[in-house]
Amino acid sequence: MASTINAKGSSVFVAGGTSGINLGIAEGFAQAGARVAVMSRDQAKVDHAVEKLRSLGCDAIGGAADVRDYEATTKVLEMVHAEFGDLDVVVSGAAGNFLASAVGMSPKAFRAVVEIDLIGTYHVLRAAYPTLRKPGAVVINISASQATMPMTFQSHACAAKAGIEMLTRVLALEWAHDGIRVNAVVPGPIAETEGMRRLAPTDEAREVVTRSVPLGRWGGVTDIARACIFLSSPQATYITGAVLLVDGGWSLGGAHVAASAIEALLGAPGST
Repeated sequence: MASTINAKGSSVFVAGGTSGINLGIAEGFAQAGARVAVMSRDQAKVDHAVEKLRSLGCDAIGGAADVRDYEATTKVLEMVHAEFGDLDVVVSGAAGNFLASAVGMSPKAFRAVVEIDLIGTYHVLRAAYPTLRKPGAVVINISASQATMPMTFQSHACAAKAGIEMLTRVLALEWAHDGIRVNAVVPGPIAETEGMRRLAPTDEAREVVTRSVPLGRWGGVTDIARACIFLSSPQATYITGAVLLVDGGWSLGGAHVAASAIEALLGAPGST
């Protein structure tokens, strides 16, 4: 994916950046000329992502840590800072999800999603703060339509993503005096991602989602990467505390329609 925005010389860190949307974001910054570091809890995936980024001509490094582990996350960020210096962009995108009713999942399962999505985001941002360029750094949190739109079988994700968006706004206030901008991006249905494979696991469900998007199609990881690159660019220096929808209009009502239709198709998911 070629970007029209030049990020040459920027140092970028992507939490969860070894697969799906987050790897696409890392690749977008790499192709725009940035140095890119990625982190996920699987060292083999980290190594594969770093190799892929380097094949694009990118100066890339990576480290393994679970975002639920603040100390491990801090160590990775300290390593990245030692290699790349002050960070210009931090993207927090680690997430977990599955279909389950509120009473059909265990408390442990509910807690796991909140810990990965919300507490993990806090850990990444808190650990990254000492490494951020001041002024000038940009933080981008990856959210979801569930933050503002209640969906059946998604109580865990709805609660976690709502927290992420409020955390985004609070840190935009608190870190503005350092010259750090904090925003969030909300992807819609993005093709070839694990999240959508879980939420729309059948051909029928995927067709329901397609019909529910006003633009009539699914997005690609490049759409999200371009949004993140824009938010980190000189063209966006007066944007902070924003939640940018990149969803083809899905959140205008289609997400709720799709969720209800998929519920009817799949029935109540089993316990987790």
